[in-house]
Amino acid sequence: MKKYKKLGTLALLALLMHDAVAQCSICTKTAQQLGEEPAGALNNGIIYLMLTPLAIMAYIGITWWRKEKEVLKSEGL
Repeated sequence: MKKYKKLGTLALLALLMHDAVAQCSICTKTAQQLGEEPAGALNNGIIYLMLTPLAIMAYIGITWWRKEKEVLKSEGL
């Protein structure tokens, strides 16, 4: 049952993140004024800056998952 609660929480978070992928109004106006090629570079820069926090979250999540797996194995579940 605990496994399904975690899966449900992750699914809910994934559904709620849909609104978080929009650009802010300042970035949108700047990209429109720059033109096609600089706007692409701006979007690539935003993605590049986004990778560090995502890598940190992935590291924490994988570490937590491995520890949880060890605990469950030691408890015999």
